[in-house]
Amino acid sequence: MLNPDAPSPFLLLGDHAGNVIPRGMADLGLDETERTRHIAWDIGIAALGEALSERLNATFIRQTYSRLVIDCNRRPGAPDSIPPVSDGTAIAANAALDAAGAAARADAIHAPYQAVIGEAIERRLAAGQETILIALHSFTPRMRGIDRPWKVGILHDKGDSRFARAMLEYFARDPDLHAGDNEPYSMDIIDYTIPFHAYDRRLPYAEIEIRQDLLADEAGIAEWCDRTEQALISARARYRDL
Repeated sequence: MLNPDAPSPFLLLGDHAGNVIPRGMADLGLDETERTRHIAWDIGIAALGEALSERLNATFIRQTYSRLVIDCNRRPGAPDSIPPVSDGTAIAANAALDAAGAAARADAIHAPYQAVIGEAIERRLAAGQETILIALHSFTPRMRGIDRPWKVGILHDKGDSRFARAMLEYFARDPDLHAGDNEPYSMDIIDYTIPFHAYDRRLPYAEIEIRQDLLADEAGIAEWCDRTEQALISARARYRDL
């Protein structure tokens, strides 16, 4: 957790911001190329989250472990929570995992991460601090042989989706961005973090997806820190009117 007592209304989350694999798992049998490509984490999100945390004076809670160990944006026990195959790469250590092993990963990694988020939200609400959940994600430019035209997407579904729709409205002003409405993914029963923490509490939220080639270097991180900051500020001023 970066900047835990920050005053900003934005609580930044990074479900897939790390690619660490516990030492006892022998790298899941994967070489370094596989452990550093998009199947292991959301490339660029750790750096973007850190930059936004500093820029906005906001708290950033990030998962440091790879989603190949366990995906913290999935319900424990879901078929893709511990994937045996990801974008064509077989992960034999996951395919051979039994129920007890899966439960151990959930207890050690998934549960503490979600607990920290929940505790942070409750502290903020108890203190009367405005809280808008912002889940930061990135996506690969090409998936299953198909190029993805979107540079940014906003995911939303149930609960109070007004803030997400206000962010989408902001990005849609620039046609060059090809801003995706629930693209390249949709927020549905597959997603876990935002639905679990935001829906019942009726917290405003947005899940932002940024194409990974745009976050590949310091210049890209700086540009998308600026863009995301302006989108957040604009959406906060606008969403209550929707």
